Amino acid sequence: MAEITAAMVKELRERTQAGMADCKSALVESAGDMEKAIEVILKKGIVKAAARAGRVATEGEVATWVAPDGRRGVIVEVNSQTDFVSRGDDFKGFVKRVIDVAAKLPRGSDLGAQKYPGSDKTVDVARQELIAKTGENIVVRRWDVLEAKEPSGFVHAYVHAGGKLAVLLHAEGPAGAKNADLVAFVDNAAMQVAAMSPLVVQREDISGQQLAKQKEIFVAQLKQDGKPEQAWPKIVDGKVAKWFTEVTLLGQENVWDPPAGSIDKIRQDLGKKLGGEVKIHAFVRFSLGEGIDKPPEDLAAEVAKTIGG
Repeated sequence: MAEITAAMVKELRERTQAGMADCKSALVESAGDMEKAIEVILKKGIVKAAARAGRVATEGEVATWVAPDGRRGVIVEVNSQTDFVSRGDDFKGFVKRVIDVAAKLPRGSDLGAQKYPGSDKTVDVARQELIAKTGENIVVRRWDVLEAKEPSGFVHAYVHAGGKLAVLLHAEGPAGAKNADLVAFVDNAAMQVAAMSPLVVQREDISGQQLAKQKEIFVAQLKQDGKPEQAWPKIVDGKVAKWFTEVTLLGQENVWDPPAGSIDKIRQDLGKKLGGEVKIHAFVRFSLGEGIDKPPEDLAAEVAKTIGG
């Protein structure tokens, strides 16, 4: 019998979207024949999953969970093809269980390989079954976790538009999550992240490579505009300073009370009021379907394909 390699399992999984264990079993059963292995997968009841896997999934839900003590939070994006399916009880139940699994995992773990709550199957197998049931491609696209190690640190979650966008934010301050003023500030800061999409918390988080690249862009713009070269350094410095106010959370002007100034000013003012430093350590922002290249829909072609198939 032909040796079943990791590359073969990977190829079969990519072609069928079946679980790793199912792919390996099918390859063993088919003596390493890829096409016969696909038939085995299909005959085992994941027909719709294999048929639908190539379709682009850009709808769905971004969900969050924060531990009761506020020390840990997770964020997960699960995609479907249509909003109709994402609003269904089956999809929402799946997302809830995926969040339950992610809540216990260290960052970087393979979420799809974990045991699905209330069963002996994996999250990925449960996903395949949901694909077969709904007739749509379902993707557990990404997940992340934030943890607060400081005595007065905590993680806060903000979910916008019923799960179209969500933010986790890790902060620290006097009395932590027990302080109402601090929690209000952190909630507003999380909404700021959702609305204004900063790249990092503060300018120190910008890498030298990112900064150099941005300076190159500004120089190219000045060259295009015909500005005198001797003026470039000063102009670039000004542009970089403005850029920092756009891409850093602390540098941005707040959106909930404009007269109060930047997020950093509000943070400092609150620290003075509370008698201790207020810090924002990190955030994670997931917007549903961001970065996915969704091809334009062609209903006529879809109907023709269906009839022809």
